[in-house]
Amino acid sequence: MNLKTTASRESRLVGGHRLCPGCGLGAIVRQILNSVDDPIVVVNATGCLEICTSAFPQTSWKTPWIHSLFENTAAVASGIDAARKSFLRKKKLSGRAKKLKIVAFAGDGGTVDIGLQALSGALERGTDFTFICLDNEGYMNTGYQRSSASPLGAATSTSPAGKILAGKQTPRKDILKIVAAHGIPFAAQSTPAHHLDLISKAKKAIETPGPTFLNVFSPCPTNWKSPPALGMEICRNAVETNFWPLVEVENGKWKINSAPKSRAPIDKFLAEQKRFRHLLDPENAKLKNNLQKEVDEKFATICKLAALG
Repeated sequence: MNLKTTASRESRLVGGHRLCPGCGLGAIVRQILNSVDDPIVVVNATGCLEICTSAFPQTSWKTPWIHSLFENTAAVASGIDAARKSFLRKKKLSGRAKKLKIVAFAGDGGTVDIGLQALSGALERGTDFTFICLDNEGYMNTGYQRSSASPLGAATSTSPAGKILAGKQTPRKDILKIVAAHGIPFAAQSTPAHHLDLISKAKKAIETPGPTFLNVFSPCPTNWKSPPALGMEICRNAVETNFWPLVEVENGKWKINSAPKSRAPIDKFLAEQKRFRHLLDPENAKLKNNLQKEVDEKFATICKLAALG
């Protein structure tokens, strides 16, 4: 991937939006949409990205864009794919329009919870699109309610850390494995701090025929209660602790793109986020150790899958 070429392309998401300082969404979207030169139509689920970039009568989008509901993003993309294929059959598309790509953006709530049924159906049908999960680990635009992507122990507005419970009591749903189990051509995981990794995976996903998927770690300083300037550092810490490994699954074969030479303890990832500060207290050591165990076991499973490939 030529970073100079990618950076020189006109951004399809421009300034003037209302995203919070330090939010990862803007950087993620710009990197993904600039990874290819082909025309793109964007399907955008309800959520922070939609609300903050399209407040009527302004918009930050410089590409065709449609707002969908939480639950039907993949269904809307499927309809666009059907229309595109019909126009191609009838020879109603010409020039660059023949290369039109469909990219859908949804948060973890609109992917792993509310939108999972429509996503699974689109993957099974073979819809030709790329679905991007912008994973900030909760329902952020409504005040950080827990989602099934929220980590074990995370304090949210619906799983607060207090005297009875120390945050969310169940592990996060592994959406990458769920999506990969559909047997799609390409699925991957990345962060905006690892820009070459993200851009190269986005390019591969968008240019690969059929359904493809990216799960991208997205810092949310407002609800993680972390310093806005440390978003990219938290992304790197997520990778260095194996909390968020950089992996891809291409035609069923798992590959670890980059792994730390020595896995850092989970404390390094937790330290800058006040949503986890209770886990660093001695009385919650068991829950923190359970989170560490979960991270280690999931990464060991990925290593086994990669070895089989």
